[in-house]
Amino acid sequence: MGTGILQAIGENLQFVLVCVLVVFALVGGAKLVETRVLKNRVTNMGKTRYIAICAMLGALAMILHLFDFPVPFLAPGFYKLDFSEIPVMIGAFCLGPVGGIVIELVKILLKLVVKGTSTAFVGDLANFVVGCSFIVPASIIYHLHKTRTTAIVSLAAGTVTMTVFGSLFNAVYLLPAFARLYGMPLDAIIGMGTAINKGITSVSTLVLFAVAPLNLLKGVLISVPTMVLYKRISKVLHSTAQDAAVVSGRHQPQG
Repeated sequence: MGTGILQAIGENLQFVLVCVLVVFALVGGAKLVETRVLKNRVTNMGKTRYIAICAMLGALAMILHLFDFPVPFLAPGFYKLDFSEIPVMIGAFCLGPVGGIVIELVKILLKLVVKGTSTAFVGDLANFVVGCSFIVPASIIYHLHKTRTTAIVSLAAGTVTMTVFGSLFNAVYLLPAFARLYGMPLDAIIGMGTAINKGITSVSTLVLFAVAPLNLLKGVLISVPTMVLYKRISKVLHSTAQDAAVVSGRHQPQG
């Protein structure tokens, strides 16, 4: 009994450490890209305004995240879709990849405070990391050349990246971690997929026939509203930054 409790505590601490390392790695990598690759292409604004935008968009993303929904014809019920990445992507287009990651993190932390977790925090880590795999490459590409065409290309690239990375991350780490921390045998999880699609008989087929299509669908559902809304919302978010850019002669058109 005591050994089992210690083992469970050890596994949970290990998972928390993984979460912390993932956050620092993502922020550090994105910051390096902003400094070395994007340089002055990322909008420069005051720290107070930056924090305010991250907080506002993170709170909006959290509210949208609360209204997640399953796609029962495509994947088991613990896989859910939501529209929370729309404000996150808009923030990443405005502030750059680091800002997008911060907004994504604010969303997850606020959701945990308001609603808690039903997946032993594995689903929350998945939502954060897979969300970042979408918004980070998309925002990097967009900030290289801010046009409508680049925005479309960046969202398509982000969708592909999220689909590939999300599938591999589920197969290699998330599904085994969920089975271990949530106390559900991996075979039972696969069985939930089999009930939806007879072709799902293993972790690899679960990822191929359920996770990958779900991420593709998510990419489309986020990309279309982002393209419709960003130009309008960016007028408000960029107001201060645009004034500064005009003064310094570095104004760039927004897509």
